[in-house]
Amino acid sequence: MSDHKPRILFLYGSLRERSYSRLLAEEAARIITGFGAEVQFFNPHGLPLHGSESDRHPKVQELLELVQWSEGQVWSSPEMHGNISGLMKMQIDWIPLSIGAVRPTQGKTLAVMQVSGGSQSFNAVNTMRVLGRWMRMFTIPNQSSVAKAYEQFNDDGTMKDSPYRDRVIDVMEELYKFTLLLRHQVDYLTDRYSERKEKGIPDPMNNRVNGVNLTQM
Repeated sequence: MSDHKPRILFLYGSLRERSYSRLLAEEAARIITGFGAEVQFFNPHGLPLHGSESDRHPKVQELLELVQWSEGQVWSSPEMHGNISGLMKMQIDWIPLSIGAVRPTQGKTLAVMQVSGGSQSFNAVNTMRVLGRWMRMFTIPNQSSVAKAYEQFNDDGTMKDSPYRDRVIDVMEELYKFTLLLRHQVDYLTDRYSERKEKGIPDPMNNRVNGVNLTQM
């Protein structure tokens, strides 16, 4: 077993100079670093529209390398028109389900967060949960949704003390713990009967679960 710090990648969904989704991600990164994680950010500036360039584009390669480096991820998006931002979706779209024989997101942990300009909403985090499941990630139960985000940050970009910040701490603590618990069990947890069967690999359970012959079902 490795004893390195949990590796957490942060993605955020806005390029504005004072991007609240980025400020929320930066606050969360400071918190989880305090718990003992190693963090990296992907700056989406310059990332091409999905499908407009080859996946050999330098920004796409940078993203894919960070995704493969990570053991857990945090997605932080503004809510725009009741959903995640196009920039957030574009980053996720560039991440394939497989790179050769490697599935870059399968089995990694994920925390989702959103900021809103008005009242509290959960549309963006709900969408990111769907996407995380599709990417075969372990999305933790807790999440963060910050309403009226323009009121929640100091001039220096740090987050004001509030129940919203308390929730961010809860989310990062939970992500840190889940990442520690799961990162050495990924191969076991994501091993599937259907894929072993397709590859002709002998099944360690002898094709039986609770006395039922799976090949006859």
